[in-house]
Amino acid sequence: MNEALPARAHGDAVLTARIRSVPEDFAVDEIDAFPASGVGEHLLLTVEKRAMNTAFAAKRIAAWAGVAESAIGYAGLKDRHALTRQRFSVWIPKKIAPAIDALQSEDLRVLGYAWHARKLPRGALAGNRFALTLREVEGDTAAIEARLNAIAGRGVPNYFGEQRFGRGGDNVSKALSMFAGRRVAREERGHLLSAARSELFNRVLAARVDAQCWDTGLDGEVWMLDGSRSVFGPEPWSDVLAKRLARFDIHPSGPLWGRGELRTQADARALERATLDDDHLRALCEGLERAGMDQERRALRLRPEGLDFDWPEPGVLRLRFSLPAGCYATTVLAELGTIAGAAGGH
Repeated sequence: MNEALPARAHGDAVLTARIRSVPEDFAVDEIDAFPASGVGEHLLLTVEKRAMNTAFAAKRIAAWAGVAESAIGYAGLKDRHALTRQRFSVWIPKKIAPAIDALQSEDLRVLGYAWHARKLPRGALAGNRFALTLREVEGDTAAIEARLNAIAGRGVPNYFGEQRFGRGGDNVSKALSMFAGRRVAREERGHLLSAARSELFNRVLAARVDAQCWDTGLDGEVWMLDGSRSVFGPEPWSDVLAKRLARFDIHPSGPLWGRGELRTQADARALERATLDDDHLRALCEGLERAGMDQERRALRLRPEGLDFDWPEPGVLRLRFSLPAGCYATTVLAELGTIAGAAGGH
């Protein structure tokens, strides 16, 4: 049911390119949300891994420590086709840890470690820092650089990336089957609920991109504070709101569907209701409500922080930027054009 990301907010494609020719072309560093406490029985490991996904790394760390995989914590999932640096926690009773050198290998290196009081929970990161290399770039250099400058100044629609919808993009169809009564494992259930919510959010955001109001306010808008899940509104449009919107202090928001009434009113609510007035989409809404999910909001607009680029050689473009947790580098790349190998990770 899920489709490729909808029409670009910044216009037609300005390039074609390839990424992930080697893992180093997609380098991701987690931005920690907090320092290690220095006390406790959880060892926080800062790990660099090459061509290895997070789950496989967690299994290797569990085997090294001689503990169950449930004793391993990590804040975010990272794709296999990348060079990634992220933290893991491992519960080690009595703080008797094996030698760190026994964990080191060519594809997994421990960069640092410290004791901590708690298991590292999912989502406990401030964001991700990306260093991406596009190869075989074709397109007008001036147009590409103009598009990058436009993205830096205006941001991009904050779509959920294709990887949210599972291998082959069939998680939404699986979610519909689950809502119709198919039994699934607990972990799969969480993935399918997330895919259903993401599909509905992307549909609303696509409608606002088509209406050219994804980064402006509608009457009845609910606003989200930048870098936060806090929302406020609706409230009458004012110069104060306009200034806060212009400096990226606030963003218009879209629904993460669940139980309860939509918080939006007037034009904003009408657009959301009209967009989701479809048999399949209503089934997703109803399934999420029965599953006990509550109405939440997500920012419609995303601005990459510190966006920088250079051309190390002809046909090769390097990009560097940071994104908040839960946002996707692939949505930034999609605003440039068609990039083979882009889907697959944050």
